[in-house]
Amino acid sequence: MPPVLGFRCLHLPCRASQMESSGTLESTTPFEYDIESLLCESKTFVFATFATTILYCLVFLLSLVGNSLVLWVLVKFENLESLTNVFILNLCLSDLVFSCLLPVWVSTFYWGWVLGDFLCKLLSMAFSLSLYSSIFFLTVMTIHRYLSVVSPLSSLRVHTLRCRVLATVAVWAASLLSSVGDAIFHQVLSSDCAYSELWGFLASVYQHNIFFLLSMAVILFCYVQILRTLFRSRSKRRHRTVRLIFAIVTAYFLSWAPYNIILFLETLLKTGVIRSCEVSQHLGYAVLISRNVAFSHCCFNPVLYVFVGVKFRRHLKSLLRRFWLCRQQVPSPPPLPQSPGAFIYEGASFY
Repeated sequence: MPPVLGFRCLHLPCRASQMESSGTLESTTPFEYDIESLLCESKTFVFATFATTILYCLVFLLSLVGNSLVLWVLVKFENLESLTNVFILNLCLSDLVFSCLLPVWVSTFYWGWVLGDFLCKLLSMAFSLSLYSSIFFLTVMTIHRYLSVVSPLSSLRVHTLRCRVLATVAVWAASLLSSVGDAIFHQVLSSDCAYSELWGFLASVYQHNIFFLLSMAVILFCYVQILRTLFRSRSKRRHRTVRLIFAIVTAYFLSWAPYNIILFLETLLKTGVIRSCEVSQHLGYAVLISRNVAFSHCCFNPVLYVFVGVKFRRHLKSLLRRFWLCRQQVPSPPPLPQSPGAFIYEGASFY
């Protein structure tokens, strides 16, 4: 569900629609446009465009650095035979795809869509692919954590190579199928890559909201059971795990829930359920703000999932120490012994 970028002035079209719906002959009455209001809206558009450009560039850089470091540490230090490590690796790839598309959307602020109809469909599909795969991998990771904590013996059978491959292929296949609609309904319209049909936009929003609600229901159920199990345990690392779980769920929900709610309200506006010009104008601001918050989540994931982990910090320090000693041309100390499967459930801590 790629964003329809640009900050549209919703004030004047609302006036026209309200006149048409009222059935009166107000069309013979001349408009008295408020020049100061138009100038204010123009300044707001410029500020919103500049602020969004800066934000997306920062998110792109932070996500590129953070997720690349996670991939580097996973490949260099960790055991990819761990199913959780495989999920984290794929989640990083999904976030990298998502963040690499941000500069493309930023460019449309200034030059419109200049990449043609084929890339419009392809990049829209890639955007939705990264979005859905992130949601699906997060949900599958939560289910795996639930099984590892609540029923550890049942999770021993899922660490085979066949299971890792099947789980990864299944998630990407489901994400691909969920993204086909965005490729079909997107095309270049008036120098903008947008939905060609209203019902295509509605179907995309409803589908995303359904997946979001289902994933949140699964995540909340799993973490409630996980917390109940952890509170009954006597591990000294229990409270650290509780804080980590709380941070993961809270950040995910707070990042994407407002955006999904606003998109649902926008469908009511486009279908004529909401006809208020004032609501339409406020909704335009809300879409811009909530979308920026949601899109920033791709650079939060490395911090929430891995960077707060003790093992990752140790690996990162070792990696930076080796890099620094290599620059100083001093032989690096021998690496610390690593246990296989670092992200497998150990005691009460996942990381």
